[in-house]
Amino acid sequence: MTWTPAGPAWLFCPADRPERYAKAAERADVVILDLEDAVAPENKAAAREALVGSTLDPARTAVRINRAGTDDWVADMKALVASPFRTVLLAKCESEREVIDTRLLSVIPMIETVRGALSVGEMLRHANVIGVTWGCEDLAASLGGTSSRRPDGTYLDTARHVRTTALMSAKALGHFAIDAVFADIPDLDGIETEAAEAAAMGYDGKAVIHPNQVEPVRTAFRPDDAQLAWARGVLAAGEGQGGVFTFDGKMVDEPVLRQAQRMVARAGV
Repeated sequence: MTWTPAGPAWLFCPADRPERYAKAAERADVVILDLEDAVAPENKAAAREALVGSTLDPARTAVRINRAGTDDWVADMKALVASPFRTVLLAKCESEREVIDTRLLSVIPMIETVRGALSVGEMLRHANVIGVTWGCEDLAASLGGTSSRRPDGTYLDTARHVRTTALMSAKALGHFAIDAVFADIPDLDGIETEAAEAAAMGYDGKAVIHPNQVEPVRTAFRPDDAQLAWARGVLAAGEGQGGVFTFDGKMVDEPVLRQAQRMVARAGV
């Protein structure tokens, strides 16, 4: 299965708040209608009803469903069949069996537990998987820890390991990868810095939890004028060239050309 994300900013929206659906779609590149953590147990039935009745664009909408094997997962799957949506984030995915169970849908496993981190490579090999994302706070809880970050806001080594492993596992199989949320909503500089790091690593986007975080993520994934001028210059200089050449006194080979192509592609976001 294939599905190309509409852009880098993926905004979570509680599925039991249908009055927010349209505004979320106006602000974000992809809306994640959340049936899991954002919805209280007593509101999940109403959330599924709202999901079924939604008119959001399926090409720009994904649905986070509850953990496979739970009663909520069974109810979520029934709602999905009745809805227009076929792209799902599978919460706390831990095995290939859980991916197979959702084989009628385009699946994005969420790596949020120790077991999920250890089996991410095998679960991403299934044909219905199109991408991956991860979650740092559930991961810390799964480890028995108390945080995923240092006091300065940077990731602890365990989180960095899963962030890197999820990305590399996805890219090895040609899938896209979406970085985890940044929970400090007022810190817009912080999320832009973290999103810029994600873009440099090779991530294709970043999940956000508030509309104000959308533009910092878009800015981080969009090359600035100097970067874009360099990329276009490299590609122009490379036309008709064979093998290695120089541009602005620096060596350019195939990997550098691919980086330049990536920057030009992101400029259109």
